[in-house]
Amino acid sequence: MDRLDRFAFRAARTSAHRRGSRPALHPDGVIMAGRLDLPARATRWDVPWLDTPGSHEVTARWSRAAGFPRSWPDGAGLALRVACADGPGHHLDLLMTSSGRGRWTRHLPLPRGSATAGPYSTLLPYLVAGRRGVLALFPEPGTPRISTDPAAVGAAVAQRPLAFALCFGTGTAWRPLARLILNGTDVSAGSREGLAFDPYRNRLPGLRPVGLLGALRVAAYAGSRAGRRAGPPV
Repeated sequence: MDRLDRFAFRAARTSAHRRGSRPALHPDGVIMAGRLDLPARATRWDVPWLDTPGSHEVTARWSRAAGFPRSWPDGAGLALRVACADGPGHHLDLLMTSSGRGRWTRHLPLPRGSATAGPYSTLLPYLVAGRRGVLALFPEPGTPRISTDPAAVGAAVAQRPLAFALCFGTGTAWRPLARLILNGTDVSAGSREGLAFDPYRNRLPGLRPVGLLGALRVAAYAGSRAGRRAGPPV
């Protein structure tokens, strides 16, 4: 690690340690179940997972980024784990943050008062079959506005499934990849314990995060895991 990486690791480790079992960022959230539907395509991506139609089980966590009071706008996060996307035990993790949809604003985290008021993007770029762009989730038209309170999001999903379009943006264009449906909350203790999303460890051939800030995020994720393993401070 260089100096910046070490700083990111230690800062995330300290924050996670102070919060006990909760992560350094996005400490308050709700776990949801769902599925990701990949359609048949006329044009191939040359990524085996994207080019194979089917449905995949998804575990999602919706959260508030900074943990501000519930009445304040906050950055919103939507983390996805696509189970066994590259075979048994090989998952795909995607971390999305509330953002804009424009060429530049898709890279900026935007605080939001509604969980369904706009898109969620990876902020940092991905390479998909050699193409450089950003992955984003867009609420489908007609989706009702929901408060950013995690309990409100969980209650809304329990009453009515929420659907999003997973797209890949390059330049000014967005190309659809899949359809995400969140269809219930998972309140079992086992689903909450030890659930840590990491898009750098859990990625697919031909679909991976890139960019100069990637090393800092890797260090921060490692620090957060180390702090959570250490448990709450005595």
